[in-house]
Amino acid sequence: MQELDKIITEAKHAFQGARTLPELDQIKGQFLGKQGVLTDLRKGLAKVSAEERPILGAKFNNLKLIYSMGAGVDHIVYDDSLPKNIPICRISDEKLAFSMTNYIITAVMFYHRRLLKYNEDKKNKVWDNDTHPEIPVKIGILGYGSLGSDAGDKLKYLGFDVIGYSLNKKQIDTTKIYYGDQIDEFLNKINILICTVPYTSKTNNLLSSDLFKKLNDDTYLINVSRGKVQNESDIIKYLENGKLSGAFLDVFEEEPLPISSKLWNHKKVQITPHNASITNQEAAVPQIIENYKRVISGKKLLNQVDID
Repeated sequence: MQELDKIITEAKHAFQGARTLPELDQIKGQFLGKQGVLTDLRKGLAKVSAEERPILGAKFNNLKLIYSMGAGVDHIVYDDSLPKNIPICRISDEKLAFSMTNYIITAVMFYHRRLLKYNEDKKNKVWDNDTHPEIPVKIGILGYGSLGSDAGDKLKYLGFDVIGYSLNKKQIDTTKIYYGDQIDEFLNKINILICTVPYTSKTNNLLSSDLFKKLNDDTYLINVSRGKVQNESDIIKYLENGKLSGAFLDVFEEEPLPISSKLWNHKKVQITPHNASITNQEAAVPQIIENYKRVISGKKLLNQVDID
């Protein structure tokens, strides 16, 4: 227990008194023992070295299936102690897309309708009826999968000009989708960039200087993907030089966002605590039960993740 209590103490510092996570006494049950690793804790903040990690296949002899309780699986597949022959599945839920799209629309409207300016005007008791209340926008969605395409469809329904980018070629009749090496052309046509890509080795640090310098001046950034997709130092740098007009961020390199982060006090940055879309238990539980039955019967699993 001394080693476990040591890990708990480290977790307290890592989470900096996080208010929305379970009590640490409850979290203890998620640790793997004396040489355990903080494998999940939902945000994956802390872990011991790879040499100290137990082999899950050896510790859990009957392990047959690993489940992610959301659409993303990066918090699972990063752990190189995972047995390679155990399937990983994720939750598929229309509610995830519903909530994510609503969040994205909120962020777009926040910028489009100049709500940051009007909030400041209210504080300063300024009645500005001369500035046009809407900023003309052309929206680019980086990552046009199920979540990105749902947001794109709804934004187009509202009358916005929307294009998308996907790593691989996609044919969507209603929306122009750039792909492959066309990313520079895609970035050159927009002034709102919405990032919905999954976290992979290819998207690690994607939202950084190399990409930002290709944007039009005064491009607004919305990131609802994963924190490690963005470089927060570069975000601040490009906010200061005018390439980025603002940022609406739901994910961060380290979560909870450290109190010392400069993002907290930056007037052009809006912050939410990685809750743009959360798992609906009523949708998740039946899927887990169904895949449990499929594991037992040897049938093909639902929503299995290809991690190759």
